Amino acid sequence: MTAELVRGQNHPVSQSRVEIRVSAGTPVLALASLADEQGRFSGSQVLAHPGARSLPGVQAPAEPADRHTFAVDLEAVAADVHRVAVLLVLPPGGPVRFGAVPASHVAVAAPDGGTEIAGYTLTGLDAETAVIALELYRRQGAWKVRAVGQGYADGLGALLADGGLPAPAAGELAAAALRTAAPVKETDATLTALPTLVGDLRAPQTPAQAPAPAPEPPDPPIPVSAVPYAGTPGPAPAGDGSPPTISYTHPRRRRTSSEPPEPAPRPAAAAEPGQPPRPVAGDAGGWSMDERLYNQVWGMFEDLARTVAAYRSAVEFADSRMDRELDDALSDPRHRLGGSGNAARDTARARREELVAQAQAVLDRDLAQLIAESEVVEPALPAPYARWDNPVWHGHRTPEEGPLALRLGDLHLPERPDLRIPMLVRLPLERGLWIDNGRTGSEAAMAMDTDRLRRAAMDMAVAHAVRLLAVHPADRFSVHVIDAAGAGAASLAPLVRAGVLAAPPAAGAAGVTRTLAGLTRRVDLVQMALRAGAPEDLPPDVDTAEQLLIVHDFPHGFDDRAVTQLRYLADEGAAVGVHLLMVADRDEASAYGPLLDPLWRSLMRLSPVPDNHLADPWVQHAWTFEPNLPPQGSRVLDQALDRVAEARRTTRP
Repeated sequence: MTAELVRGQNHPVSQSRVEIRVSAGTPVLALASLADEQGRFSGSQVLAHPGARSLPGVQAPAEPADRHTFAVDLEAVAADVHRVAVLLVLPPGGPVRFGAVPASHVAVAAPDGGTEIAGYTLTGLDAETAVIALELYRRQGAWKVRAVGQGYADGLGALLADGGLPAPAAGELAAAALRTAAPVKETDATLTALPTLVGDLRAPQTPAQAPAPAPEPPDPPIPVSAVPYAGTPGPAPAGDGSPPTISYTHPRRRRTSSEPPEPAPRPAAAAEPGQPPRPVAGDAGGWSMDERLYNQVWGMFEDLARTVAAYRSAVEFADSRMDRELDDALSDPRHRLGGSGNAARDTARARREELVAQAQAVLDRDLAQLIAESEVVEPALPAPYARWDNPVWHGHRTPEEGPLALRLGDLHLPERPDLRIPMLVRLPLERGLWIDNGRTGSEAAMAMDTDRLRRAAMDMAVAHAVRLLAVHPADRFSVHVIDAAGAGAASLAPLVRAGVLAAPPAAGAAGVTRTLAGLTRRVDLVQMALRAGAPEDLPPDVDTAEQLLIVHDFPHGFDDRAVTQLRYLADEGAAVGVHLLMVADRDEASAYGPLLDPLWRSLMRLSPVPDNHLADPWVQHAWTFEPNLPPQGSRVLDQALDRVAEARRTTRP
């Protein structure tokens, strides 16, 4: 039976040779693109089009038509290709947007006219002139098909640029594809029309605001592009009241010619016939096991987001169809006599239940696979990514190199609360953190005693500081604390006792001024040295290690000058290694009015209690964030601090 997909839904592809059929209501140009595991185009052969129809494993159609067939041999696809996407583009001289033509249908089928495996109808398009219809992608050694439906109003050039090609290269490739597909005369009208079809090639364009989910993140993991604060994993603040977006964006790595190619992902373990492959920790791409695990966590995060989106969309469709059928039954005069009306209503409800059951079965299948993967991945995570109760902390030693990312907590959705996805943030931090100790942030906070909430927030900040100290080389990370009123002394006791702080916690207005002045001076000096191209000429008293400033109970002890310095550190510090972690109640800072709004918007808000204030960048689910703290009675923090202190003693000259 053919699986009819909705946007974001996936389906296994068990055959290595398949064909992709396209049925459109108007002539379209059908192309195929090849991308790596993160959805990025690279190399010289990324697009199969009429001028270059063949790529390894893919044969594209020859010219625009209303029906197309792609021949795909997944075994012949290169090992570094993880995504084969079907692109539909409106050719020059035809309709100017997909919203003005009948919906296209794409299907993956057995070769040589065989039965369809899965199909997808592209609905909801409007101003788009190019669209990613669906993609075949590798996951744990097996292939799947995913319904994408992501449109671009600025054309094929914008689509290619969003996939990672430099704007000039994207423009040239898009122009070549359109030119070979439909040769046009060099007239003024043609020259005017081409930029609309190819896209403005001076800079990468953003996708059209179609109701479809965003495509794969443009940077190696995680995502991309529609995120307001691209480049830093974590929630970006939203100014319209919508949930801030979690971006797991992996900063783009540019390899030099001297570096070896990225290692291939580890093959998935063999499974019983007809069963999905058994998950393997580290089966994603990357230059190290830490990077592979980081990328795998991102893949799990995206898979959970999309499979739940597909389930919710299917249930919504079933409900709307039942409502429509019930309305039709009630409006038909023939159903008002006898029992035919009741029969029509029962039939509509039965159809709804059947559709929901099918969607639930798919959801259960995908969730079971993700749970199995989580059970394999979680124990294999290194200390920077691991929960505090992971045994890896018992044998952890101060490393010689800094980590790739840091775990801030866990994320989950209501469909399966026990399936937790680690929330990882890239290091060094490009945005500061704000742990909200106010009682207006969530229902859980409202139900909690104020003192307990404040203590929990400060304990969470200390746990993050200990983790940062423990996973960096002994002399490459320093922690400063401003606790003007001394209210955080109990939480700070482990840091003070171990002697790992750069200085005792700053108290009172004088301590606030002294600490901020020192860090502001460091930012100024490092900026000047970098601009002058002489970073080695810094004064000997300037600590070049990464710096973390913890500010407790802001704005207590802050005057206007101190507030200005804090904003300066938040804006300029991260670029030169000074990072901010605030523990504060935003309402208590309201006396400063809108002066501090840019500060709050620049920080990644976290909650010391479970709170669903975060959203993913694909389908905007409301994710529940839960902090990860050491188990009650555990000495894991003290042990980690003891190792940091010992490492510092042995590395001092």
